[in-house]
Amino acid sequence: MRLVPLAQCRPGMKLAKKIFSGEGLVLLGENVELTSRLITRLEQCGIYYVFIVDPRTDDIVTPEIISDDTMRIALKEIKTNFRHMMDRPKRKKGVTYPYIAQPFRNMMNMIIDDLSSHRDAMIMLMNMGIVDDYLFQHSLNVCVYTTLLGTAYGYSRDELVVLGMGALLHDIGKTQISMDVLKKPDRLTAEEFVMMKSHARIGYELLKDEPNLPLQVAHCAFQHHERLDGSGYPRGIKGNEIHDYAKWIGLVDSYDAMTTNRVYRSPMLPHQAIELLYAGTGTLYEQHMVQLFRDKVAIYPIGITVRLHTREVGVVVDYNISYPHRPVVRILYNEAGEELAVPYEVDLSKQLSTMIVGVDGDGGEVQLASGI
Repeated sequence: MRLVPLAQCRPGMKLAKKIFSGEGLVLLGENVELTSRLITRLEQCGIYYVFIVDPRTDDIVTPEIISDDTMRIALKEIKTNFRHMMDRPKRKKGVTYPYIAQPFRNMMNMIIDDLSSHRDAMIMLMNMGIVDDYLFQHSLNVCVYTTLLGTAYGYSRDELVVLGMGALLHDIGKTQISMDVLKKPDRLTAEEFVMMKSHARIGYELLKDEPNLPLQVAHCAFQHHERLDGSGYPRGIKGNEIHDYAKWIGLVDSYDAMTTNRVYRSPMLPHQAIELLYAGTGTLYEQHMVQLFRDKVAIYPIGITVRLHTREVGVVVDYNISYPHRPVVRILYNEAGEELAVPYEVDLSKQLSTMIVGVDGDGGEVQLASGI
């Protein structure tokens, strides 16, 4: 299978992986043939990349960080509880809503169990192939990525539960922000920007008195936009004044926001987002956190088409755990752009003089085998 930008998809191509709804229901199955109408509909639903059938790469397997069951249950819980929060200002006197601590704690145990069975798991893009509201999917993405980092960092299970709950609920304050502002495709006005930034303080207020919810979780919502140099918000605190959990979440929140399709821009690819995070090392983010993050991110997603400095073109078929920026690439086209009769693989961790100079999605057309 190949990971292809939707903008490069053409009628007649076939899906290699299912497209899911936010509830885990299959919207489009494997081997469904794309039509112009389906491509337009996927674009409207915020799908930017899809896996496409290509006989030359039909043996490629993309590992999942968490199971489909865990993802479906987690998204359902996130939606249900976030919608309860959205309704709170409108609730009638005497009407109560269920407490959120227990379902989110149960969810975290499922996620930790899934991650513990994949000790060498890398951070893979999770938002591809799921049609969903950005807030819900983003909350799950940040939780899974942050928990994976926390595991690699050496946090205990109890610490991971609190860290993960903080990540799940870091944007809960956005449930009280107008949808017109949240989904505005244009630049926010000064007044709207102030309103948007208020979500951090609102999140803290929503969570600080929630029964059985550790206070650190509320502080994760409060502090995830604070930065080392004091340039963040809402309080402009700096350095050690910021809780370490909030620092991890702030780093991952930035990464997922950059690599996810938004109403006002297309997503970046992981290698582009990592470059921007590195630019903030020591001023916005802790150096050791950025370094661990870099080491745990599959910078070039499996299935993506890459161009080498030799002008050869190939597909990433595997990543190297020790050198995630130097994957294994299956060469499909030679330096003249001619399709190879017999593709071959190059392990960039062993051929250090060979460099990736371009990735599909940052320009250029993808070519598939004839008839695909």
